[in-house]
Amino acid sequence: MNKVWLITGCSTGFGRELAKEVLAVGYNAVVTARNPADIMDIIEDYPETAMAVKLDVTVAAEIKAAVSSTIEKFGRIDVLVNNAGIGYFAAVEESEEEQVRRMFEINFFGLAKMIQEVLPVMRHQRSGHILNISSIGGLRSFPAVGFYNATKYAVDGLSEALAKETAPLGIKVTIIAPSGFRTDWAGRSAEDSHIKIADYADTAGKNTGDIRAISGNQPGDPARAAKAIIKVVEAEHPPMRLLLGAAALKGGRLKLEELRHDFDTWEATTIGADFPKL
Repeated sequence: MNKVWLITGCSTGFGRELAKEVLAVGYNAVVTARNPADIMDIIEDYPETAMAVKLDVTVAAEIKAAVSSTIEKFGRIDVLVNNAGIGYFAAVEESEEEQVRRMFEINFFGLAKMIQEVLPVMRHQRSGHILNISSIGGLRSFPAVGFYNATKYAVDGLSEALAKETAPLGIKVTIIAPSGFRTDWAGRSAEDSHIKIADYADTAGKNTGDIRAISGNQPGDPARAAKAIIKVVEAEHPPMRLLLGAAALKGGRLKLEELRHDFDTWEATTIGADFPKL
């Protein structure tokens, strides 16, 4: 139970619930947020096993400082949870470059930098577990969140490659892919584009409205998700991808059906693109 967890984005949602659960069951945790005042209540009852650290994953110096502080206090990092992330609602044509780039900096490049900073520690230990909070939107795309989907597809692609690179070193990688959970993702954490094109009202516009309308009433329970994530870390053979929520499972299976349909329907054309066999 002396494992050390480093968790990003703990002020709300998954990060907050996970930090609380990790500490409650007896692990050590470095709990991070852009504003440490937002997380002091999480650590106040755990002076020996918890530490609050200021961390904006878009600031390289803060990433380095967070990792250094973790090593200074606990001497190791066993679990990295890349949870920090934001959403953005807009049809692809409506999307604003500044907002899209900001989202990529947080959801993908910040996550990647965290991994790069922690890997030397885990390589030295010859052990560790990296959990990247992605989304069912990293497997299956939806109108109004095309660029958000793109950030999560990037996370999934990076994670799959990382898992193959680090497995011989004793380092595990798991992609966590939730569907709708009662976090701030569809609330204050997600911006809307200022550009509105009427032709997308029935696709991107409708989906934005539907997602916003159920914010706070999604079926997913972040506290139960936290317990599921801990179960994955404690497993001898954890999955490379864990879907969370019934809607995620349904969406994942639909994606498999879509892929199978296209692969099988166009099999001859696919194979025909190779040079003929002699």
